[in-house]
Amino acid sequence: MKHLALQGLATLGLTLACATSAWAQFGEDAPAPSVSGNVGILWQSYAEDSLIGAVVPPSKTGYNAFANVLYNQGNFSAGMRYESYLNAVIGFPGRFKGSGLGYRFARYNDADRGIDVTIGNFYDQFGSGLVFRSYEERNLGIDNAMDGFRLILKPVDGVQAKFIYGKQRFDFEDGLVNGPGVIRAVDLEGDLNAMLATTTGNDTWKDKPLKVTLGASFVSKFQPGSSFNVDSLVLAMPQNVGSWSYRLNAVRKGWTAGVEYAGKINDPSADNGFTYRDGEAFLATLGYSQKGLGVLLTAKMVDNMSFRSDRDLRLFDLPINYIPAVTQQHTYNLAATLYPYATVITGETSASAEIFYTIPKGSKLGGKYGTKLSASFAAANSLDTTHYASDQVESVIYGYERNSWGPGDELFVRDFNVSASRKFNRKWKAKYTFYHFDFNTLTTPVTTDYKGIVNANIHVLETQWKVKPKQSLRTELQGLWVGADEYDPELLQDKGHWATVLLEYTWSPHWFASVLDQYNFGNNDPNQRIHYVYGSAGYINGPHRLSVGYGKRREGIFCIGGVCRAVPASNGFEVTFTSSF
Repeated sequence: MKHLALQGLATLGLTLACATSAWAQFGEDAPAPSVSGNVGILWQSYAEDSLIGAVVPPSKTGYNAFANVLYNQGNFSAGMRYESYLNAVIGFPGRFKGSGLGYRFARYNDADRGIDVTIGNFYDQFGSGLVFRSYEERNLGIDNAMDGFRLILKPVDGVQAKFIYGKQRFDFEDGLVNGPGVIRAVDLEGDLNAMLATTTGNDTWKDKPLKVTLGASFVSKFQPGSSFNVDSLVLAMPQNVGSWSYRLNAVRKGWTAGVEYAGKINDPSADNGFTYRDGEAFLATLGYSQKGLGVLLTAKMVDNMSFRSDRDLRLFDLPINYIPAVTQQHTYNLAATLYPYATVITGETSASAEIFYTIPKGSKLGGKYGTKLSASFAAANSLDTTHYASDQVESVIYGYERNSWGPGDELFVRDFNVSASRKFNRKWKAKYTFYHFDFNTLTTPVTTDYKGIVNANIHVLETQWKVKPKQSLRTELQGLWVGADEYDPELLQDKGHWATVLLEYTWSPHWFASVLDQYNFGNNDPNQRIHYVYGSAGYINGPHRLSVGYGKRREGIFCIGGVCRAVPASNGFEVTFTSSF
């Protein structure tokens, strides 16, 4: 791996040298080159804390760092990301080890001629991601960057074609380590208005109030397979697995609508118990917005749509596709970390509705500055299926039969929340939010203390006070109450009631400090009624930010963009530094 890293550095250095030499040769006629980038460092120390279950790893500390460097000159760009995990912080993939190149690419993009070529690493997404999404979420340790070749062609106005060939990033050991599967993909997208304007020679099509975009994708993976025996049956692993999708998006004035369907041939994997069912997914959205009002409706059905470039892996490893979450992704501490829900890729039917309304300013209810209201409801259930009897051959091969696209009997989550925010004067503003969750911890195992449906109510009051022209105080008061245990009414569900208090003080433009206290005041075990106190302070100077923190971090789930990772409890110092140039 060290040889690969050195080779990558040498290649990038040679590329930059050639580009700089060319610019010098052509003088003022050539576009000026530019170099930009950013740096991030995270260091943690660990102390043992038996009360919260915090343990000290052998290395005593964790260290993650990265630096991106990007070179641009005219139509040409090249870049690299140097990464270091010595050793990776707790909660990150423990197999990320060492230092080296984790990302490198070269790209030529000639927009005038409609040609865009990338070699090396890149991220991309087809439609909503039902069949293909390559992305990074650094704070979760997720990175399935493609490593190969991408060609984007725009032969005529309104038409775009993408061709992708390569492997996915899987691991890091003194450099990039790719997974075993090879991905081949093509995506076609057309702006119907622009296409009609081109074919008819009438540019007024571009000004029509109805805008329509069509798209289609095909993604195939190759992974060597073998046969295995189950109940005297000899079953072969398919080596080539194809997936496809069709999508349509329309916009007219304040209305937006989108629909996407995806299918996949049989793909036995660890996710589906190595069964041979085909996969399907359907996603539809309908929205309306105008000044002061917004409405969004979403529906989703997913059946056996796990798609990975290594059939033997699970969780966050080597996903080719991405199933968007229909349930709302919350940001307040208790709602976001205790009972977060994303999606069930093997089988789910879900729907959501959101509405936003602003009471006009100057009215009795709106006040001087207006009052913002919002409400959201989402529910996810199992599929409407019938499992084959265990003595049937179909039980081994297909597992179950889907009866309809409607919801099944098993509830995964119900999420209802409302909020109201208002600015009272030039110094004060506040926001109140209420949440109600019915959360199935059997489906999403966010806790080891309770198996079943947790009924939780959360109240949040957030305030912001402008103390002085350049100083402000933000507070959050949060409380979570759960219901009684179904089998023992004298006990509370899961870990019981929680409270969170957050204080953040900012001295613009440079200084900030905060204190967070999470208190499990309703735990059934009095010895576990613990305060998780964490304090931090930092300094900001333009694009540079330094933060130092110390305290307890409870075990929980950390989610970003509908993707979640379990994070163990910890106690110790944390230092972060970020900078861009």
